[in-house]
Amino acid sequence: MTKEKKRQTILGLTGSIGMGKSTVAGMMRDLGVPVFDADAAVHELQGPGGALLPAIEAEFPGTTGPDGVDRQKLGAAVFGDSEKLKRLEEIVHPAVAAMRSGFLRDNADAPLIVFDIPLLYEKGGQQGLDAVAVVSAPASDQRERVLARPGMTVEKFEQILALQVPDAEKRARADFVIDTGTSLTQTRNQVAGIVRTLERAE
Repeated sequence: MTKEKKRQTILGLTGSIGMGKSTVAGMMRDLGVPVFDADAAVHELQGPGGALLPAIEAEFPGTTGPDGVDRQKLGAAVFGDSEKLKRLEEIVHPAVAAMRSGFLRDNADAPLIVFDIPLLYEKGGQQGLDAVAVVSAPASDQRERVLARPGMTVEKFEQILALQVPDAEKRARADFVIDTGTSLTQTRNQVAGIVRTLERAE
């Protein structure tokens, strides 16, 4: 009699700007967990030779070139115009979904996989997930990290925060909270504990 195969667990990973989500995603990869990075998928699709360049150029002329999408030009083309932003999303989202489906097929035997989704709560991306982990840190740490980024200003930081679901709400809605306001070792231990818990889940 063959042993019944364990069901795969899908974890959504999210967190506000500057909370350390990319660091945590790297820790999960180090533990052998396959991670699908939605932002990286978009960059690939919009980068040099990217599959979406013809469609984006046709819809927003002058926003692409040999290096792929000119993010500043495309941003200016859709900024403040919900209809144009919707048209852009209609180009991008199906392509990202197709890449995610391919990722699922390629990792069908993994007991746990992670979807790294920056705007999970903002865009209602919880469908199909078994659990959500929110990466969080004290507001003072977040502010210090973000303002240290090249080209970042207080005004820009506050604009980004205003568009994101508040950290306290994300933490309240999450199944797991990963605190990055501690040492890297302590954060790694939190991540390893969550991975162990979910890989054992039926």
